[in-house]
Amino acid sequence: MATYVEAVRGSHSMDKSITLPPDEIFRNLENAKRFAIDIGGSLTKLAYYSTVQHKVAKVRSFDHAAKQESDGEPLYEISVQEEITARLHFIKFENTYIETCLDFIKDHLVNTETKVIKATGGGAYKFKDLIEKKLKLKVDKEDEMSCLIKGCNFVLKNIPHEVFVYAKHGDSEFRFQNTHPDIFPYLLVNIGSGVSIVKVEAEDRFERIGGSSIGGGTFWGLGALLTKTKRFDELLQLASRGQHTSVDMLVKDIYGGAYGCLGLTGDLIASSFGKSATAEKEFSKEDMAKSLLHMISNDIGQLACLYARLHNLSRVYFGGFFIRGHPVTMHTITYSINYFTKGEVQALFLRHEGYLGAIGAFLKGAEEDNPNQYCWGENYAGSSGLLSVSPELNPMQRERSGTFDMLEMDRLERQLVNLPLLQDSSSYIPDTVDLTEDTLAREYWLCCFEEALDGVVKRAIASQKDQPEAAERAEKFRQKYRDKLQTLRHQPFAYGSLTVRSLLDTREHCLNEFNFPDPYSKIKQKENDLALKSYQRVLKTLEELSWEQRQIALVRGLLAGNVFDWGAKAVSDVLESDPEFGFEKAKQQLQERPWLVDTYNQWIERLKGPPHKCALFFVDNSGMDIILGVFPFVRELLSRGTEVVLASNSGPALNDVTNGELQILTERIAAMDPAIQASLSEDRLTLVQSGSSSPCLDLSRLDKVLATVVRERGTDLVVIEGMGRAIHTNYYAALSCESLKLAVIKNSWLADRLGGKIFSVVFKYEVPSIIQGHH
Repeated sequence: MATYVEAVRGSHSMDKSITLPPDEIFRNLENAKRFAIDIGGSLTKLAYYSTVQHKVAKVRSFDHAAKQESDGEPLYEISVQEEITARLHFIKFENTYIETCLDFIKDHLVNTETKVIKATGGGAYKFKDLIEKKLKLKVDKEDEMSCLIKGCNFVLKNIPHEVFVYAKHGDSEFRFQNTHPDIFPYLLVNIGSGVSIVKVEAEDRFERIGGSSIGGGTFWGLGALLTKTKRFDELLQLASRGQHTSVDMLVKDIYGGAYGCLGLTGDLIASSFGKSATAEKEFSKEDMAKSLLHMISNDIGQLACLYARLHNLSRVYFGGFFIRGHPVTMHTITYSINYFTKGEVQALFLRHEGYLGAIGAFLKGAEEDNPNQYCWGENYAGSSGLLSVSPELNPMQRERSGTFDMLEMDRLERQLVNLPLLQDSSSYIPDTVDLTEDTLAREYWLCCFEEALDGVVKRAIASQKDQPEAAERAEKFRQKYRDKLQTLRHQPFAYGSLTVRSLLDTREHCLNEFNFPDPYSKIKQKENDLALKSYQRVLKTLEELSWEQRQIALVRGLLAGNVFDWGAKAVSDVLESDPEFGFEKAKQQLQERPWLVDTYNQWIERLKGPPHKCALFFVDNSGMDIILGVFPFVRELLSRGTEVVLASNSGPALNDVTNGELQILTERIAAMDPAIQASLSEDRLTLVQSGSSSPCLDLSRLDKVLATVVRERGTDLVVIEGMGRAIHTNYYAALSCESLKLAVIKNSWLADRLGGKIFSVVFKYEVPSIIQGHH
């Protein structure tokens, strides 16, 4: 049986595009509630909103008052519940498939609540009757420009790695910029048939301040006349092979070299196509196409720069079909902007630029659901990512990007904001290493995640022993994640910057996709149970020590607890083979001082001074880590008169403790420990969720409630523990208050790279320069 796309394409037998069955393209269509469509000259973009049912693991405390503790009794019960969340789907395909796609949608529309479909783009008019006839929905047309702007604001706000700078000769072609929450004002230069230049000042405030009739259509039209090539893509391919200097007249052709007193270099184009008037020879199509491309790009570049200057704007985004991920045009525009502003303004491009109109039209139709009130996150499991479309890169890929392309966004339960304690949120970059730029590191981590895959699959199946089809789902998960890793090998920039964090998050998204919400839930339960049994013994040992000895013992306890990490292969091997691997034994594994990074002496000196007002502590693993490592350390801070806020993950990731689990553990510890009990009842110890479900930590996307608590309590110390949160991310994060970053390096490659051995210790106490003067 021919796959769907082949059936649509019919005779294109030469096309080796990667074909997908339609239910993997139009995912979850039967739950679609609302639609929008943006039809351009050659591509259709469809947007719809659907509800997704998936399983979540919840923990609930047993009622302990009713019955005596028995030894075999688990700590809390874990139940798996169905939860319904909202998801946005965006799909892009060629107009030739529009009828087949509409038929497929019509057959699957069962739960839709809407009678209209929002439409934008030039083709909305042309296909109006077809859509109304097929879908029985009324087409409601929306203004193209306002849809574009609305879509642009949405991606800038919700996708951290949306914006990139294009560097043709850089180590990585695409350099992603972290999007600052404050996105306004900016200039949008939309290069379609003509050029529109729009200044955007706020969510609904924008104005077209200029434009030009010399745009993409001009390149296409004149190009067709000059080269007899009718296809836009072919024109670009010709241009990428041409030499403009054989057609253009340069400064040196007129003056024999540079024109010094006007500051013009010899290689500058003095006159586009200037040589063709006098020369007797024939010019090649390639050279003419290249000259035309330069002429139009430079013209647009200069216009954009003049408007940016006139309105004093430093952020200039380029979009439209002329750009749309074409390396050739991105390069010429970048070059031109760089030249005309002497490097002061960067040309910025958007990863999802082709979807802006569809997203905007969708948002207009969904205003009563208020999608802008929520934060949304890209679902890596269902998005195809950015494909490089360099013609020279890979003809297979070039074909593929012409077929179907998908983006999915999940609605997040919580509003996410910056940590108020970041020194400069606009320059904060969570990730320590950008694997897009570091080939050795990229190769290592991709292999590392591939090798860990069998273990993750085994763990997923074991966590649902009672479900016979778990093995089949786990197999699908393996397939999906392995495919993602393959894509990232060839296209490291597919989802923005490639980092250890994005690899971990993609894995969590894929596990969730196949209903493995929390593969470590039972392990965490068992580890928590074991650790609680040792809690009082550990406290007793600590109380017998002198003050100085106790401080180092607390830190060593915190580090030893941090060794218990199922995410690290070196450790999970030990834990599998020796389940009794105890807290004391972990302490013996630790590197002796001086540690790899060791500012412990400065920390101790600080503790001899006045207590901190409030400490925010980002916790890591369940079990020994949180119970025998973090709690005794927190208890000491509390006894000094410091308030403590414990921030834990909102949702599960690996064996990290979640907010739900931590509530129960804290209750249980309080029942054994009057000091903790008192701190809770006096509200000096508070638990908040971080808003994250990742083993890493992005301090620019944290739960709004956490940010409020941090502000209200005058937090002046931030403690970040664990390899994911303090090494893979935030190692270089600059905070405006004192901070303590500590972790045990449980990966020999990383240890080696940092100049240490496995189980090396990082203890990094930092005081921002502004405070240093005061002490």
